[in-house]
Amino acid sequence: MNLPNKLTIVRIVLVPIMLVLSYVTINATFLGIPALSWILLIIFVVASYTDHLDGKLARKNNQITTFGKFADPLADKILVLSAMLILVEQGKIPAWIPVIVLIREFVVSGYRLIAVEKGGKVIAANIWGKIKTFSQMIGISLMFLSNDGFFKFIFRTNTLEKAQASSSLIYMPTIQFIINIGASVVILLSVVATIFSGWTYIKDGKELFKD
Repeated sequence: MNLPNKLTIVRIVLVPIMLVLSYVTINATFLGIPALSWILLIIFVVASYTDHLDGKLARKNNQITTFGKFADPLADKILVLSAMLILVEQGKIPAWIPVIVLIREFVVSGYRLIAVEKGGKVIAANIWGKIKTFSQMIGISLMFLSNDGFFKFIFRTNTLEKAQASSSLIYMPTIQFIINIGASVVILLSVVATIFSGWTYIKDGKELFKD
């Protein structure tokens, strides 16, 4: 087995490790952020980097294999959806976000299967797919560092007194305020890119349904 395929397997193996650790209680913080969030972030970033690295090495060393073509995109989907489900369970993002991602993946996979059946026509990746991938990685990473959920910065106050006086307000230090804005906006961008990416596949592949 070549190195790119080993990196793909490492990415898959890191997912259950991340899932198990998400249930571990660690009573420690660093820079006001729970230690567990930092650990999950590091694992996610390392796993995401292997995605970039295995593809780069496979192309550079001419080590593209059938296993790699199958396992690499599968590992990406497993990683992103697992990370999103962890964030859902932590109350940081709503469940409809990974649902949209999952629907898009089903649509794209279905179109690719039909394309193979119809003679191997390839539906080229589009710019929305690239935006989706990049924004998902950045958005998930930032959300791991956010102590609050999706678009909670709207209810932010910078004093504990105001937060204690009103149940609708959330106390956020400035750094957490900035992180939550960044995480929320980028994840929303990833959802928009996911929808447009899926729609582009449908639009460009409509000829496949003509018998």
